[in-house]
Amino acid sequence: MLFEIDPRTFQAVVDQAKGQLANAEGQLAQYKANQIKAQNDVNRYTPLAKEQAIPQQDLDTAIQVNEAAKAQVEAAKAQIDAARAALASANLNLGFTKVLSLVDGIAGIAQGQIGDLVTQSTLLTTVSTVDPIKIYFPVSEREYLDYVKEHPDEEKRHLRLQLLLANGTVYPHEGQTSLVDRQVDVKTGTLRVQGLFPNPGNVLRPGQYARVRTIVATRKGALVVPQKAVSELQGNYQVAVVGSDNKVQIRPVKVGERVGTDYWIIEQGLKPGERVVAEGVQKVRGGLTVNPKPLTTTAEAQPAPAAPTR
Repeated sequence: MLFEIDPRTFQAVVDQAKGQLANAEGQLAQYKANQIKAQNDVNRYTPLAKEQAIPQQDLDTAIQVNEAAKAQVEAAKAQIDAARAALASANLNLGFTKVLSLVDGIAGIAQGQIGDLVTQSTLLTTVSTVDPIKIYFPVSEREYLDYVKEHPDEEKRHLRLQLLLANGTVYPHEGQTSLVDRQVDVKTGTLRVQGLFPNPGNVLRPGQYARVRTIVATRKGALVVPQKAVSELQGNYQVAVVGSDNKVQIRPVKVGERVGTDYWIIEQGLKPGERVVAEGVQKVRGGLTVNPKPLTTTAEAQPAPAAPTR
């Protein structure tokens, strides 16, 4: 229970309805007794009238009185039904004085205070179910189509999600996609996706901003280079390759998907084992002899680029 509205007015209506019901039940008992007496008179007068021991008029009068008593009984039953309905309505209105939350969750700061006059449209507070909590994020139409192409079975399209919070930490619980919107947003060209994350301790709250990442595909044997090793010029991509003689060759390449924020898949133009310039790319040119030094970090498989969500 979140709030309680002054119940005295509604309790008085309940008490009045209870009294009306009791009165109707008392009348029904009286009418039933009258009807039983009238029926007994009919039963007693019927053989006497056949033997002409009593006037036929006495039997006719007894039958009329009995029918009238039956009508009174039926009318009393109808009054009882109406009284019970009125009592149920009064109890329902009385129950509304206790404002209950329809869901489990977290309640916001109360908008109504003690003594406020409220109506049916007055907002008292807002309650949100936060465990599990829903996360919404957009994906591009192209990303969606590529993923569906690789996963034609709709029942197996659910992705495991990882959540990056606003402070840079990774949320310790893994989530899962639960719903994809029915249409693409024509303004942004994106499709809205819903994910569910367990939320013990209510750490996540409605309205928070986070980033979602997931593995949408696995490329076995992919050739990966640091993104800073790739140069772009008017939509064409190239890398500086260092040969066995330490001379630089500028070579065009065909790039694939980005892997995280540090690496790029190269689909054409490079072979495994070839060396590329990752630092000082802007200083090299074709035919230049360099003294290469290996990078201290190695490429690691990273999740797909994160998408902002609320």
